[in-house]
Amino acid sequence: MKRTTFIAAIAAAAVGLTTLSAMARERGPDFATLDADGNGEVTLSELQAGGEARFETTDTDGDGFLSLTELEAATQARASERAARTMERMDANDDGKLSAEELKNPRRDPSRMFERLDADGSGGISEEEFQEARAKMQEHRGGKKRNKN
Repeated sequence: MKRTTFIAAIAAAAVGLTTLSAMARERGPDFATLDADGNGEVTLSELQAGGEARFETTDTDGDGFLSLTELEAATQARASERAARTMERMDANDDGKLSAEELKNPRRDPSRMFERLDADGSGGISEEEFQEARAKMQEHRGGKKRNKN
């Protein structure tokens, strides 16, 4: 019993500590929601409580553990919410579909990215330039490698 409680507490703490990074990636709870006591500061205990609540929501069968099925369902729900927000934000003509033109994002101009990667200005990206860019991105992400699926 103690082991189960300990594991559940560790998982809840881990979920709580990831709340802020999740907020940055997806439009999670706003500051006022996290600041449960309304004092103008978010404490570690408030973050942990938010993580525990998220754990409990994801643990749909209430057994104190997250199964692969529960994690997949939670991930799918978040992906569906992001897709709906993307559609709402980018569907300029409100037809429920995104055209290639609507998907163009001036902040993500491929020619600008290409110019950054083509460090020597040769008009092509060498393997060395590619690996250098990859290393910079990994460094930017704090040394974390992206999973390859």
